[in-house]
Amino acid sequence: MPPEGALRRGGQMDRPLEDFSLIETLRYEPETGFVRLRLHLARLQRSARRLGFSAPKNVLGKLEQAVAGAGAPLRVRLTLDREGQTEVTTAPFVPLLPDTTWRVRIAATRLDSSDKLLRVKTTRRAVYEAARAEYRPDEADEVLLLNEKDEICEGTITSVFLEDSADLLRTPPISAGLLAGVLRTELICQRKAHVGRIRLDDLKDRTLYIGNSLRGLIRAQLLWN
Repeated sequence: MPPEGALRRGGQMDRPLEDFSLIETLRYEPETGFVRLRLHLARLQRSARRLGFSAPKNVLGKLEQAVAGAGAPLRVRLTLDREGQTEVTTAPFVPLLPDTTWRVRIAATRLDSSDKLLRVKTTRRAVYEAARAEYRPDEADEVLLLNEKDEICEGTITSVFLEDSADLLRTPPISAGLLAGVLRTELICQRKAHVGRIRLDDLKDRTLYIGNSLRGLIRAQLLWN
């Protein structure tokens, strides 16, 4: 693995990869069940096929067993290793208040748009951890990463959305070097978001949102460094 923050260049899918697992982070609500479950499982299966992982077995059964008897919302973490073995862990989850605004900053750490592993959610997190470590928790709630072309890609744990109009958001293309987020996929399918490149200048006079499947869409305030 290169030093944290270093750009990774091409060929990532063509040579042996370091050991890692796929991850899905879901929200469980006692009254309604798993949020966006179909999209999470579809992404997991698609990622496993692309990377040559063994197909996961009895994922739904393990998820249901993990939340059996839960009377409050849960954060559910599902991992899948190369051999097709899955592990499910849970933790209490407290939803954000509807009027929450997260303070975000821009990382010096850059993503490499040619690194195709950025398109799948894995335990390979060094570049995101490096970006997050650039700011103290009291300085930023989330940190956004750019690629080598100075295009906005994603946050360390969120997808990025820019308000193009009252009812349409713009989100960066996967080709910029970012994860195919589940919330992002849902909003695109619902035609509430469309794909388009985003640069820093675009953020100066537009409303910014970030979000993921666990927390939903969050209003964001960019703090210029």
